[in-house]
Amino acid sequence: MVVLKKDLMTIKYQTVGNLRVSEKLLNFINNELLKGTDISIEKFWLGFDKSAHYLASINSELIKKRKTLQIKIDNWHIKNKSKEFKLEEYKNFLKEIGYIQEEGPDFKIETSNIDEEISSIAGPQLVVPIMNARYTLNAANARWVSLYDSLYGTNIIESEEGGSERYDPNRGQEVIKYVRELFDKFIPINETSWKNISSLKVSNKDLIISKGEKEYKLKDQNKFVGHRGDANKPSAIIIKNNNLHFEIIINPKAFSAAHDIAGISDVIVESAVSTICDNEDSVAAVDAEDKIICYKNWLGLMKGDLKIQFEKNGKKLERKLNPDRSYISRDGKGLKLHGRSLLLIRNVGHLMTTPSIILKDGKEMPEGIMDAFLTTAAAVHDLKKNKNSKKGSIYIVKPKMHGPEETAFTDSIFSKVEELLNLEKNTCKIGIMDEERRTSVNLKECIRTLKNRVFFINTGFLDRTGDEIHTSMEAGPMIKKGDMKSSKWISAYENNNVDIGLKCGFSGKAQIGKGMWAMPDKMREMMSEKINHLKAGANCAWVPSPTAASIHALHYHEIDIFKEQQKILNRGKTNLDDLLTIPTADRPNWSVDEINSEISNSAQTLLGYVVRWIDQGVGCSKVPDINNIGLMEDRATLRISSQHIANWIHHGITTKIQVIEIMKEMAKIVDKQNESDKEYKKMSDNYENSLAFKTACDLIFKGKDQPSGYTEPLLHLNRLEKKLI
Repeated sequence: MVVLKKDLMTIKYQTVGNLRVSEKLLNFINNELLKGTDISIEKFWLGFDKSAHYLASINSELIKKRKTLQIKIDNWHIKNKSKEFKLEEYKNFLKEIGYIQEEGPDFKIETSNIDEEISSIAGPQLVVPIMNARYTLNAANARWVSLYDSLYGTNIIESEEGGSERYDPNRGQEVIKYVRELFDKFIPINETSWKNISSLKVSNKDLIISKGEKEYKLKDQNKFVGHRGDANKPSAIIIKNNNLHFEIIINPKAFSAAHDIAGISDVIVESAVSTICDNEDSVAAVDAEDKIICYKNWLGLMKGDLKIQFEKNGKKLERKLNPDRSYISRDGKGLKLHGRSLLLIRNVGHLMTTPSIILKDGKEMPEGIMDAFLTTAAAVHDLKKNKNSKKGSIYIVKPKMHGPEETAFTDSIFSKVEELLNLEKNTCKIGIMDEERRTSVNLKECIRTLKNRVFFINTGFLDRTGDEIHTSMEAGPMIKKGDMKSSKWISAYENNNVDIGLKCGFSGKAQIGKGMWAMPDKMREMMSEKINHLKAGANCAWVPSPTAASIHALHYHEIDIFKEQQKILNRGKTNLDDLLTIPTADRPNWSVDEINSEISNSAQTLLGYVVRWIDQGVGCSKVPDINNIGLMEDRATLRISSQHIANWIHHGITTKIQVIEIMKEMAKIVDKQNESDKEYKKMSDNYENSLAFKTACDLIFKGKDQPSGYTEPLLHLNRLEKKLI
C-alpha cells in the first residue's frame, strides 16, 4: 500500500500494474462491481491499465487543442476589435483554424438494438442525481404516476383551498372534471362523453362504456389494449394513445371514488419513459468515496436490488424498484408492460481528472475514462437479465464534447470498454449532448463519428450559453441573460439540432431531446409552455420531477410527434451564419440600476447553488431566485451566471469592487432564505472565512481563465478542502 498526500488530502492507494488505485475504490471494484460477471479481476485490471494509459494520452491532447483554439479565437477578436465585425471573415477564420470542419455527404444513423422507449415511444425524460438513492428510485419508478395526485397537488387546478392540507372535495371534483375532458380529447367515445359515465366492462374484446342503460364504444377501439380483474367488473382498464398508456383504476370503495358514479378512483399515466441517472452536472462527487456512492447506486439499479429505508411522517418506509405491470390483453392473453423508466447513465465529460486513480506518470486519471469502464461494468449485470434494456443495450449520455474529434474519441473509449468487458461491438450506445459551440456548428459530423452508437441528441441551452459567452469573451459585452432566449443564435441552435437529427434518420430510431423545465412549482406554466418542445420536433424533453413527468406526458397524447417531425423534415436548413451570430450588445447603454439588477440576479442563484455544493455536497438544488421563485440549479446555470458577470467585468460594464459588494448583499439574502436548514452555515457571518462565498467569488473573478468557462475545477478543489475541515 502506498499513501500519497495529494494537495488537499491523504489517500491510501494500492498499486495495480502501472496504476495506483484508491484502496476503497479497488475493494468496491473487486468485491462488488465485478462479482457476478464473467470478467476476472486479473483480466479487468490488466486491460484497464493498458486502455486507460492509451486513452488518457489522447484525452490530454484533445484538452490541449481546446485551449489552443480558444487562444486563437481570443487573439482574433482582440486584433479585430477596432474594425467593423464581418461575419464572413470570422467564419473563414474559424474554418482555417479547424474550429469549423467541412461537412461531408448525407447519411443515416445505423444504431441497432434500440429499446422502444428510445425509438418509438415519445415522452418525458427525468434527470436525477445518481448520488441520491431515494431520488433515483423515485425517478426509476416514475414510469407510472397518479394523474389525480399530480393535478390535485399542483397549480394546474386552481381553487381556494389549493394550499390547504385538508382534502378539498371541490378541488377533487375539478381534478375528475379535468381528466374527463382530457379523455374526451384523447380517447373519445362514440356519441357521448366521458363525463357522467356510469360503468366500464369488457365484452367480446371491446371496452363497453355505459351511461345509464345505454352502452357505447370508443371511437377508436384499438386504443383499448387490456384490463385487470373480472371482465364484467374490471379493477383496471389500460388505454393506449400515441404509444403511451393510461391505466384507469376502478375501485368504488376508495375515498377518491366517493363522488364518481363510475367508481373510478384514479388514473395512472405513463410518464417518465426514460430517466438519465446523472453522474455529472447534478452531483458533487469529488473523490473516491463520492464516486463509489454513485457507482454503487447505479450497480444496484442494474442488478435490480437497490433499496433504501427512510422515515416519513413518523413511519418507516422502504423504497425499491417497481415490478413490471400485468394485465389481460384484448384477446385474453397475458400482457406485460415495463414497470420502470428505461435507465440511462450520464458520465462526465473529457475535462476533469480524478484522484481516485493515478497513472504511471503521476497524473490523475481522466474521470470520463474511469466512468466509461465502471458504469458499463455495472450495466453488464443487467445484460444477464434484460430488466432495464429489453434489447441488451447500455445507454450512456456523454456531455461537454467539443467537435467531431472528441465524439470520435468517445467512440474509441467505448470500443476499448467493449473489448475488455467481452461485449458485442456497439453494445454501448451514446447520447450526444449538444451543449458546446464547436459541437453545434459541426453537429452532423459529430453524429457521423458515432453513427453506429448514437441514440440521442439533446440541446443543453444553459451550458451552451455558457460556452457561447466564454468562446466569444473578447468579442465584447454580452446581452443580458434574459435576452439570450430571443437572440438569433439560440433559435438557430435549437432548430439546427432538430434539423440535423431528422436528416440523419433519428425519427423512429433515436431521441431528439430538449432541455429542462426549471420551475418545479409552476406546473400550470409548464403545461402552457412545454408543449412547444414537441412542436419544435423533440420526441423527449427533460422534466425535474415525477409529478412534472405526469403533467408533461399529456403533451405527447395531444401531439403525435412522429407526424410532427415529418412536417419539420421538409423545412429549410438552418443558416450557419445565424448560429455563429455572437450575442454581444450593440452599443450597451444600460443604467446603473439595470446593471446592478442583472448582476444581483446572477449572484443570487450563483451563491444559493454554490453554498450547498461546497458546504453540503448537494449537486442539484431548488434555489429561490431574487423574486423567491424556486429554480432548479445545477452546474450549467452556474456556468452561465459566472461567465456572464466575468464578461461584464472584463468589458467594463461593471467592476470587481461593485460585484463584491453585490455578492455580499446577495449572500445575506441567501442566508435568510436558508435559515430553516439546520445544516446551513451562513456566509455573511464572516465573508473572509466562508469557503462557499470565496468559491462563488472565484468562479466570477477567475471565470475568464477557466477552461471553457467550466465551474468543475474550482468547485472540486474547494469541496475537497471543505471535506477536510
